[in-house]
Amino acid sequence: MPHDPLRLCVYATIALLGWLLGPWAAAGFAVLGFVGYAKARRAGLKQSKCVLRDTRLVLAYLGLIAVAAVAVIVKSFI
Repeated sequence: MPHDPLRLCVYATIALLGWLLGPWAAAGFAVLGFVGYAKARRAGLKQSKCVLRDTRLVLAYLGLIAVAAVAVIVKSFI
């Protein structure tokens, strides 16, 4: 059975949403990911399959994305 490149389809969909929704999508996905990793860390997950590995680094990365996206959103209204 051939390999199903489902991740590539997921990445393309997320990229499309990011392109269409801009900083709103970045903020939404970052917050969603942050909440998910925070719950997983509280449940005992210390290492992630993410490139950053350490869940504390992943949380910091997602937090930074969320803050940057919110800053861009706020700036666009000023």
